[in-house]
Amino acid sequence: MNIPSKSPIRKNAKLRPWLWPIRLMCKSWRNPVPPGLWIINKFYQNVLDINNDVPWMVHFTSSVTGAITIGKDVWKSFALSGGCYMQGGNGIVIGDNTIFAQGVKIISANHDPLNYKVWLIEKPIIIGKNCWIGSNSVILPNVELGDNVIVGAGSIVTKSFPSGSTIVGNPAKILSK
Repeated sequence: MNIPSKSPIRKNAKLRPWLWPIRLMCKSWRNPVPPGLWIINKFYQNVLDINNDVPWMVHFTSSVTGAITIGKDVWKSFALSGGCYMQGGNGIVIGDNTIFAQGVKIISANHDPLNYKVWLIEKPIIIGKNCWIGSNSVILPNVELGDNVIVGAGSIVTKSFPSGSTIVGNPAKILSK
């Protein structure tokens, strides 16, 4: 039996120019955010005004406040990773191509112990380029992570670490360089 390698239906589909705009639009929607999540995120951000002051797409279950500066392609993690909490009271700077998983908490300001309505003034959190922050990790104030740092899932980062480190635990310690 002789079976053709390409179906004639598939071959003819490329010849329908009226479908090209739809294909292009759907391709841009699914890269990197799936269309359904894209619609939900936009609905929560633009219609329900949740995280509306943030200029990039944020997952509908995440909360982002304060002064946060992100590098190239970091917005993808904000759009895809749910349950995250980013509090930029003293500022957060995230370098290019840094990714983070679900449930990450980055908290840049503590409350004053004498007056809970006031935040203590401290240095901003700085996360270098090409870092990978695992699921349910917490990064606390005055932390600076160098480039290419991997933070293990569930780690509590309370101090700064140099570039190229892999850190894990509570409190986080260097596993390897």
